[in-house]
Amino acid sequence: MTTTVTPPPPETTPAKERKRSRLPKSARAGGTLHGGPIAYAILIVFTIVSLFPLVWTAIAASRDNQRLAETPPPFWFGSNLFKNLELAWTDANLGEAFLNTTIVSGISAATVVTLSTIAGFAFAKLRFKGRNAMMLIVIGTMMVPPQLSVIPLYMMVAKLDWTDQLQAVIFPSLVSAFGVFFMRQYLLQALPDEIIEAARVDGASSWRVVWHVVFPAARPAMAVLGMLIFVQTWNDFLWPFLVLTQSGNPTVQVAVAGLGRGFTPDQSLIMAGALLGTLPLLLVFALFGKQIVGGIMQGAVKG
Repeated sequence: MTTTVTPPPPETTPAKERKRSRLPKSARAGGTLHGGPIAYAILIVFTIVSLFPLVWTAIAASRDNQRLAETPPPFWFGSNLFKNLELAWTDANLGEAFLNTTIVSGISAATVVTLSTIAGFAFAKLRFKGRNAMMLIVIGTMMVPPQLSVIPLYMMVAKLDWTDQLQAVIFPSLVSAFGVFFMRQYLLQALPDEIIEAARVDGASSWRVVWHVVFPAARPAMAVLGMLIFVQTWNDFLWPFLVLTQSGNPTVQVAVAGLGRGFTPDQSLIMAGALLGTLPLLLVFALFGKQIVGGIMQGAVKG
């Protein structure tokens, strides 16, 4: 009597599994991606190019005007940094300028974020006549150079007798077409219609929907927009220079513009003032940058 042994059937592996097994470990799910030497080289070059203006500002602020005029210029720090910083602080009255700029930037950022979120929600999720036409008008205002509005805006401010006062800088920056467009695009993806409909079924009014649904969902984008508006308002020069030139309470950029005036401008003093004007922005980003980036990633995953 002969017995036949049936060989076991060959293992059948799905095509996706076989394809996945051929991938390197770093490309599989849960693997850690590592950059190659070219990627590191490109990142290092971009980092050096990005940091060079800030480093050069600090180097120039630590030297005197005579050394900066020599060829080649200095490429390392000197011993006059704290002296120039103190002189720039007192000469330009930067303490009051910092307070004024913080007030203007804070009010502008908070107002723009709030109004842009409400308007962005209306354009993204509400249905009303003329919605697309109004959105096109908002986008169209972004194409107009801001220099064209300087003269009529100055005439309006002068008629209101707001020249040399902070409200002349605050009120023109309370709304932003970019902010409305930015929040609309974010809410289109990050806020499902089902959540709004569920809130409506529960009897929530429009303002309650905005407060309890829209604001929590838009928090990552609101943080990013607030940072962008704060930095933009802090660095604004042209309009504050026009309306606050004669005032004793200028913004930081206007105060720094008055440094080093004379037959031979003191470049080291100007650089010291520019460095002082940049440090608060670096501090804000160092404190809140991680939360903002984390909010962006969280919103991207939810969207």
